[in-house]
Amino acid sequence: MDDDALLAEQLAYYRAGAAEYDRPYAECEELKDLPAVVDDLPVGGHVLELACGTGQWTGRLAARARSVTAVDAAAEVLALARARTMSPTVRFIQADLFAWQPSRRYDTVFFAFWLSHVPPTRWPGFWNTVAATLAPGGKAIFIDDGPAAAAGENVLADQSAPAALRRLDDGSQYRIVKVFHDAATLTDDLTALGWSAHIRPVSGHFVGVAEPAGGAWLR
Repeated sequence: MDDDALLAEQLAYYRAGAAEYDRPYAECEELKDLPAVVDDLPVGGHVLELACGTGQWTGRLAARARSVTAVDAAAEVLALARARTMSPTVRFIQADLFAWQPSRRYDTVFFAFWLSHVPPTRWPGFWNTVAATLAPGGKAIFIDDGPAAAAGENVLADQSAPAALRRLDDGSQYRIVKVFHDAATLTDDLTALGWSAHIRPVSGHFVGVAEPAGGAWLR
């Protein structure tokens, strides 16, 4: 299985499981209060939210921003996000995040639980896109699982990228990309790509704030 096929199966999982998407936020103690971390992050100006899902984070971003453009590839989760987020400053877009090219730049690019779904082969291209999307002085802010989360996943071997197997209530199974980034290694990887990053643990996860160094947004 190549990365394209794995990513297609990942998208199919989130489309089919849209109704189950919010369950971890209601059941997992570590996740219940995690969206509130946005209130202490340097979110501001015009915000681009990548992989917005059902809008768990979008409303909090909108409360801090002049505007929010929220993008996701799955129409089913976007429908739930639109119903949840009624702010007139929020615009939703359905698009493949590996192909979509925004028509403007943003002061903040935010993504929660998306970085772990980016295959290593797409890593440099993804971060170059983020850099090109940021206005000068802008920041990328991200939240995700660390290595400890692997204990709760059915991790798969011999895939084209680090992957896990997820099961939905109807018994269907899907492979997804799942990279469990270590904060120190992630910081080094971003530094190698021309970013200045600060990553810290929060509630069993990690929160990162990164800025292009040396004019990386001009690539």
